[in-house]
Amino acid sequence: MHFPAHLFFPLASSVGYVFAVLLLKRTAHWGVGVWRTTFVSNLAMGLVFATLWPLGGPGQPAAMLWQPVVGGLLFVIGQVFTFLALNYGDVSVATPVLGLKIVLVALSSVLLLPQPVPVLWWIAAGLSSLAVLLLSRGESRPRHAIGRTVVSAGLAAGSFAMADVLVQKWAPAWGVGRFLPLMFGSVALLSFALIPFFSASLTAVPKAAWGWLAAGSVLLAMQAAGMAYALGVFGDATAVNIVYSARGLWSVAAVWLIGHWFANEEQRLGPAVLRSRLAGAGLMLAAIALVVFG
Repeated sequence: MHFPAHLFFPLASSVGYVFAVLLLKRTAHWGVGVWRTTFVSNLAMGLVFATLWPLGGPGQPAAMLWQPVVGGLLFVIGQVFTFLALNYGDVSVATPVLGLKIVLVALSSVLLLPQPVPVLWWIAAGLSSLAVLLLSRGESRPRHAIGRTVVSAGLAAGSFAMADVLVQKWAPAWGVGRFLPLMFGSVALLSFALIPFFSASLTAVPKAAWGWLAAGSVLLAMQAAGMAYALGVFGDATAVNIVYSARGLWSVAAVWLIGHWFANEEQRLGPAVLRSRLAGAGLMLAAIALVVFG
């Protein structure tokens, strides 16, 4: 079977995402916190996406700048809920639940373009529910923490899904080299609103934490840019997103095999729990496949 070359972008991004969140999760050891982590990672997003400006595009009048700003706001909301999920619980729970994004994108399309919901989508919803139950299995954390992780990751998936729908709707008129840098420039600017929520100033972040924080933030931005480039230049959104959703599987495998490199405690959960989460991640991928290929 031929694997289109452009799908290596989301494949690489799916792996990069897992390593990025493991790096950022490590900063919790120094109490960096959700708000400072979100702020630094979003500044990195603005800088990395600025490099896409040479791709060009027709642009739009200044009166239309609200479009990339709205897209940026939704992305910031998604980032906040993502880091809340990682703060509450485990990478191997949060990342597969974020895979619901593609299902929510499909459902949003149905809402925007009135169509009956296919039977396969209802089956996918059932598989997703079962996947969440498997992903919620744990030993080291109280049940309420796992619940908050799933809810926060689900809200993040919803915000990212809406951002995706709007990018697909608005970006063609702007051009990839205009809409994406403006959108993620607004992500960086909007993130300054998070400063009042900091537990302490950025200068108070321990030096030992900065390496993990900077590396995770840059890697997170780079994998997002890889996804955006694939979507903007090659299209093929369905295939791109289904390949990217493999991050759920990589997250479970990574914490199982190399989690100790990042002082990740999930490796201590035991083989039974991680097998359950691997099954949940697999069911999540099956649900997504039913939606996009059914």
